[in-house]
Amino acid sequence: MRRYRLPVIIFFALYAALAVFGCFRLNFTFDFQQFFPRGDEDLDFFLEFIDEFEGDDNFLLVALEREPTVFDSTFLNQAHAFSLAVRDLPEVENAQSLTSFGYPIKTPFAVTTIPAIHLSDPTRYAADSARIMADERFVGNLINRRGTALVTVLKTPSLINLDQSRALMRGLDSLMATYNFPDHHYLGPAYFQKELVDVQIREVAVSALVSGLLVTLVMFFLFRRPLGIAVSLVSIALGLLLFMGTLGLLGRELNAIAALYPVLMIIVGTSDVIHIMSKYIDELRKGQPKEAAIRTTIKEIGLATLLTSITTAVGFATLLTSRIDPIRDFGINAALGVMIAFTTVILFTTSLLSYLSVDQIVKIGRQQAFWDRILERTYRFTQERGGTIKIGAVIVVILCGVGISLITTNYRIESNLPIGRKVTEDFQFFERELSGFRPFELAVTTRDSSQATDFGVLQEIAKIEDYVKEYPFVQSTASITAVYRSINQAFNNNRPDAYVLPADERRYLQYRNLAERIPDVNLNLLVSRDGQKARITSRLDDIGADSIKVFLKNTTDWINANVDTSLVEIRSTGTGLIVDKNAEYIRHSLLQGLGLAIFIVCGLMALLFQNWRMLIVSLIPNLLPLLIAGAMLGYLGIELEAGVSIVFAVIFGIAVDDTIHFLSKYKLARRRGLPVQEAIHLTFRETGKAIMLTSVVLFFGFLVMLFSVSPPSVTIGLLISLTLASALISDLLLIPLLLRWLDR
Repeated sequence: MRRYRLPVIIFFALYAALAVFGCFRLNFTFDFQQFFPRGDEDLDFFLEFIDEFEGDDNFLLVALEREPTVFDSTFLNQAHAFSLAVRDLPEVENAQSLTSFGYPIKTPFAVTTIPAIHLSDPTRYAADSARIMADERFVGNLINRRGTALVTVLKTPSLINLDQSRALMRGLDSLMATYNFPDHHYLGPAYFQKELVDVQIREVAVSALVSGLLVTLVMFFLFRRPLGIAVSLVSIALGLLLFMGTLGLLGRELNAIAALYPVLMIIVGTSDVIHIMSKYIDELRKGQPKEAAIRTTIKEIGLATLLTSITTAVGFATLLTSRIDPIRDFGINAALGVMIAFTTVILFTTSLLSYLSVDQIVKIGRQQAFWDRILERTYRFTQERGGTIKIGAVIVVILCGVGISLITTNYRIESNLPIGRKVTEDFQFFERELSGFRPFELAVTTRDSSQATDFGVLQEIAKIEDYVKEYPFVQSTASITAVYRSINQAFNNNRPDAYVLPADERRYLQYRNLAERIPDVNLNLLVSRDGQKARITSRLDDIGADSIKVFLKNTTDWINANVDTSLVEIRSTGTGLIVDKNAEYIRHSLLQGLGLAIFIVCGLMALLFQNWRMLIVSLIPNLLPLLIAGAMLGYLGIELEAGVSIVFAVIFGIAVDDTIHFLSKYKLARRRGLPVQEAIHLTFRETGKAIMLTSVVLFFGFLVMLFSVSPPSVTIGLLISLTLASALISDLLLIPLLLRWLDR
């Protein structure tokens, strides 16, 4: 060991320098397309659909508020100037506002237009306001229902990337600063992407800082010596640095779940460090020389720590069964991080420790007696209250079953937005005052040689539109029928009740000649180039994925019963539908991934203990925390969505660590010829303290995520903390009972 420790330290120093360079290459990313499930037939259809049409995510809405009404000359002229100036911003292809909209109107000589708002004539504002507020095309889209907010719609590229989003939002903020609007709100993919990436960067920094402070405090109380504290903290910080730097060097992007990485690496590193250092200190206190103490530590704890690292990595790697890229990426990165933490501790930490004596590492004091008393009482409790423990376990399992039955997958967008941020306030404003964010599309495909603009097809499309409008959470429905409804309204003095399709085909054909002169109607907006496909587009309130699924089923059933399906084929599509399908895949991949993890861990346990009874002993205490985590989702009403689904992999991967350490020590004691009771007692005394300390660190380490502004991160931190605490109790109470029963 003495021969290799200096080269090892030099190697890690060089690797650390390279990792610093890698950290500057880290890329953060967020977009809703990340959450599209791979290999889904609806996704394939949607991608083909937007090849023929524009996507449903190519917009940015800017709402300008003025109380008590927007119909004020100064405000309207400023809003009009803004809607013209915004067209010059990067990534803005077009912009539309009520201030530039004109009504078509039929005159004896031709079809002309009149402005929706007569900007230069305030005496006409009252009439303009009455007409606009009675027009379903505008209310909820370009003006809110109370008439206190005017919306400018910016057309942006579909699938906009982060650099484009940042450029657009910088330009928009700069332009907005030149006006004195009372208040404004944004909504759109570019805004979400820019804001949520900024939140991710903040989350990573804050979680690393708070976790680091917590671990520093724990190490101070644990070792009470500057060198012992320094060795532990340097080892943990180095593991985190090497992990983040390696991600940067490999070009791995940090997505919506990246805030977990610092917490995870600090916690996993702390657990490994505590086990290694505790064993080394114990060996030194027995009178072993440093060289022998390090060898014994690596031999006895190193193997157990390797196995715990492998099982934890396996738990994360099972996330590769998911069809959702951010979850798959998290699984790969977290598994890599666990092995980096293990390698750092087993090589770097042990190299540093080999220079130090026990008095330099730890100050032995009353805390040792404190832990000994707790462990002794726990051991006695398992001896004397075995029946109570069994009854308690059965009651917990029954309560878990009830809680799991209450789990919901009614995912809502608002549940994932950061707490107290403007992006969330803006989202809530649009949900409350306007048409919301969730896109909803129905793809219409004509049969045989029919065209989407045939009168019969238009009538079927209109029937569907009128049906979905009956749902109060469906907003801003539009299709190619809007063109013919608008022309019919123009031919009837723009009366609101005339916004309907013409009553007969003869009148329709007359309108069709006019419609063909309107530019770009048939170009990638509402009808495909070949005229055989059309779209019905809407926006839905954020009512939840399960509620929307019920709505889609009801709509499909109604279409099959009331629409001429020999004339048209109707299919639901859109980004909202694709993202909502994640709920189904999450349930499937969660069970599949956990099943795979349990199977692999069973194999590792079988290799380690070579005894089927020990396999049962190791599994039962670790299945209980999974049940508790599921029950907490149900009882607390937490929606099972993409971010939360990783909780189970984290819990299983980490919870099994303490079991392995406990059973490894027990196995060594039994090999030395100790009977079951004495072996259990020795394991409590020598391994129990490290298990309890690491569990305390895990509990508070993940609990620091309560400082997050991201609701999924708060949920994940709370769930993992509480269930890992239950895993400690399960290990210390159930394992002794199972060993006394099975290991005879």
